[in-house]
Amino acid sequence: MLTSAHLAAPKHRIAARCAQELHAGEVVNLGLGIPTLTAHYLSPEAGIILHTENGAFGFGGPPSLAALDSDLTNAGTEPITLPPGAALMDLATSLGAMRNGYLDVTILGALQVDALGNLANWACERDGKWWPGIGGAMDLCYGTPKVIAALAHTDKHGRSKILPRCTLPLTGRACVKVIVTEHAVFDVTDDGLILREIISHATLDDVRAMTAAPFVVSSALHTLAG
Repeated sequence: MLTSAHLAAPKHRIAARCAQELHAGEVVNLGLGIPTLTAHYLSPEAGIILHTENGAFGFGGPPSLAALDSDLTNAGTEPITLPPGAALMDLATSLGAMRNGYLDVTILGALQVDALGNLANWACERDGKWWPGIGGAMDLCYGTPKVIAALAHTDKHGRSKILPRCTLPLTGRACVKVIVTEHAVFDVTDDGLILREIISHATLDDVRAMTAAPFVVSSALHTLAG
């Protein structure tokens, strides 16, 4: 059972806010990492059809401990449930659905995102060597009309992960429509980033200081009460 302590955790705050971006009837892919947590914040009554790259449509959130089945997992190998109407398929069929317009939204984790809506999440440099990540996200970037980037606002060194231009190899170009961090929500437009919401107790000045990319502030900016 999720508690207020979960929501205090940055990853869960991001996932819970991503859930609010979804609408009934949408088919939504949840990528590896933070995005998979979004299932925790969607009730069956929400009318969202969840998809996971490894081969399931219509899956639900985590089961009770007694109902765990190691054969039923999401992209992060975390346990899922299969409500009535859910469907399982092989990986090739699942990837085909991703590439051919069957999805409305995908939520992807990111190492970097930038003011042009570019996404970098598949390779990073450590100790002078490039370390590639898993595949799949490239198919999602180009096969899904709406990509939501879910990521920490800064890296472990305090450096912004929202940049004027990504410096890591790109997963997708100009694909991101919304950026959700533990502190803020940005819309990505043809004119750049628009700060739509501050979802932590950070101030606007704090958000400016931690965001390397330029942005404008929405006239309807919503900030966390309190």
